[in-house]
Amino acid sequence: MHGKANGAHPKRSNHAQDIRDQAVVLTFVLTLNPRHLTIPQLARSLNEDRRRFQRSDAVERAVRDLVGVGLLQIDAGLVKPTAAAVRFLVLIESGV
Repeated sequence: MHGKANGAHPKRSNHAQDIRDQAVVLTFVLTLNPRHLTIPQLARSLNEDRRRFQRSDAVERAVRDLVGVGLLQIDAGLVKPTAAAVRFLVLIESGV
C-alpha cells in the first residue's frame, strides 16, 4: 500500500474493515464451538482486545452479515456456526 505525500497510510475502506471483522467473528465463533455466546457476550469477549474491535456494533454488523450469507445462525439468542461453516473449517484444517 502506498503512503500519501505526508507518509501517512490511507484508511482502510469500510468494506475491507467489514470483511476483516467478519473473519475475526467467524473464526472466534468456530473456535468456541460447541460452546455458544449471545451477541452481547460475543461483543464483550472480542472487545477485550481493543486491537480487534473498537465497538460492539462492529460485532453485531459482522454477525448480521455472516447470518445473511449462511455461515452463522442465531438459535435461542445464541450465535452458532452453521453446518456449512463447520464443514468448511474441517476442509481447511484437513491440509489437502
